Amino acid sequence: MTIKQRKVMFLTGCASGIGKHLADRFLEEGHQIYCTDIDLEAMRAWIDASEHTADRVAMQKLDVRQPEDWKSALDEAAKTFGEIDVVMNIAGYLKPGYVESITKAEVDMHLDVNVKGVMYGTQVAAERMVEQGRGHIVNVGSLASLTPVPGLSLYGASKFAVRGFSLAVAEELRERGVAVSVVLLDAVKTPMLDLQADYEEAALTFSGPRPLTLDEVERLIVDEVLEERPLEVTLPRSRGMMARFAGLAPDVTRLLGPLLTRLGKRAQKTYEVDED
Repeated sequence: MTIKQRKVMFLTGCASGIGKHLADRFLEEGHQIYCTDIDLEAMRAWIDASEHTADRVAMQKLDVRQPEDWKSALDEAAKTFGEIDVVMNIAGYLKPGYVESITKAEVDMHLDVNVKGVMYGTQVAAERMVEQGRGHIVNVGSLASLTPVPGLSLYGASKFAVRGFSLAVAEELRERGVAVSVVLLDAVKTPMLDLQADYEEAALTFSGPRPLTLDEVERLIVDEVLEERPLEVTLPRSRGMMARFAGLAPDVTRLLGPLLTRLGKRAQKTYEVDED
């Protein structure tokens, strides 16, 4: 499970979860990693505890909601390591809630982080990569990009937007040597999943057989996404197929929803939140 050629990787969301796990893996593989997150202290603590040297890993605070932060971070990454091979939009935000309780602040946060953040990052990365004639942009989405998820309407709407945007810009950039991949994941055992454990609204998140592990996400990214540069990939495949079908026939969600909600509530009761 190796990436054949040493690359310069730019990642968001590196303070925890998928971003942190992938950064560790890429460093083990010998790549150069530019790590970003809004939580600079958590990211610094992880990097300081690692044995990787400054010629292999660098970091910068990045608020993905701010276009100027994106430009600054990619400028610094290029100064530090040279041309950037891969930009991975991993940072995300989720808070469960039924529509009658949704606030303006939650609408703004979901759209600013999950949608605008990916759009800004993709635009700034694309500008550089078109100029250099190559590159790969990886946008991490969700199976909620494919089918409505009651209780997570804001999150689902934001991920629908990420998928639509990614598929469109992939066609714009393909002939100019830049690939765009969108990765649609089921629930992953991360702090984002932990925070949903006590929300009734998030029951459908837990309706699968089990959450994905970070190692499973890693294998998908390393073995398939970065090697084959697919347009779109889902994990797990079976839940991806089910989500696609439900998206094509929304009435199916209404029929299966009560059963899946019961399964999810049962799983929530036994779910163990990480204390780290």
